[in-house]
Amino acid sequence: MNRKIFYFSLLSVAVASCSTVNNKQAVGDFEYAKHKEVPALKIPSGLAKPKKVDTYFVTDEINHEGPVGASVDVRAPSLVLPVAASTRTENTTSASKVWFDQVLDDEDLRAFIIKAIKGQLASDNVELTQIDEEGFEFKSDWYHKEVEEGSWLFKEITIAESIKYRFLLESKSHGRSVALVVELLDYMKTDKSGGSKKIDIIDQQRAEMNMLNEIIAQVDFQYRLKQQENRLLRANHKFVSLGENVSGEPAFIVEIDEDLLWSNLPLFFEEHGFTIKDLNESTKIYFVDYVKPETSFWDSIWGDSVPVVDLPNGKYQFQLEKMADKSVVTLFDSEGNALPEATLEKIFDVMESGLSFKDTF
Repeated sequence: MNRKIFYFSLLSVAVASCSTVNNKQAVGDFEYAKHKEVPALKIPSGLAKPKKVDTYFVTDEINHEGPVGASVDVRAPSLVLPVAASTRTENTTSASKVWFDQVLDDEDLRAFIIKAIKGQLASDNVELTQIDEEGFEFKSDWYHKEVEEGSWLFKEITIAESIKYRFLLESKSHGRSVALVVELLDYMKTDKSGGSKKIDIIDQQRAEMNMLNEIIAQVDFQYRLKQQENRLLRANHKFVSLGENVSGEPAFIVEIDEDLLWSNLPLFFEEHGFTIKDLNESTKIYFVDYVKPETSFWDSIWGDSVPVVDLPNGKYQFQLEKMADKSVVTLFDSEGNALPEATLEKIFDVMESGLSFKDTF
């Protein structure tokens, strides 16, 4: 026989042997299970009985029908992993159950969880069916799992398992807390010894917990997608637009509260060549001098240049007015005339960035 083929054969046998290790059993022998309890010491009449110590006494009043030795499942119990925001478990139940509390005020919590369940099953290529009309109970189609054994040339399916799940939703009356329970609905297993619809209670609990944790992770993923979407909306949102003041004069509309904008305008002036000469806080007017900043060659090289407001050097007034939760900013020249709309359009890009303070905070 070719020596290389012989080595590969030994390797295949070794791999196949490793795959047959049973992780449900403890490692070692089980001789202890064969030992009988030592009978109580019989003391002849007329002799004093020795003192009996019950410190390490183990009662025999137990369930003798339970597993012993090699039949004992030593795997650690599965636990609910509440990794999504505002999730919590119940210590009073052994069911595969988790509570979700409201995180997104603009989303219906139950609908959000149902969306996560559908998303998880869609990624698993498994159908989801709604059972009741109200949308509190769902069931999955079959999840299939197969175990192959043998060498890479001669593989065969030795174990095939199929599981269906039930998803039960429970909502508090205020709608801001929703519980999800995952139950094993149906089970089939086929192996070399035949077929069965019975599942070990520990395997059932592990399967239910695993599916519940998959859904929790999917809810967490959907939360993160929503947060990313909100960040992009804020990044692309226009806080400044062109409009008119109460007198019908061209002005900038800024989506910042008037008092907050008033206190932050000095930062804008300092960055863009305006010097405050006077102010009237009661009428919300800044009197400023403007000198167009000079940009050096090195500033442009190192990216330190500030966008320039394309206005002639001179004296200007910035007047703020309140409009609901927004502010109206009107620019006046030295003679008290509002700058025309064409001028505001010309400087809009610089003013939009400056008055929204995107590069400041």
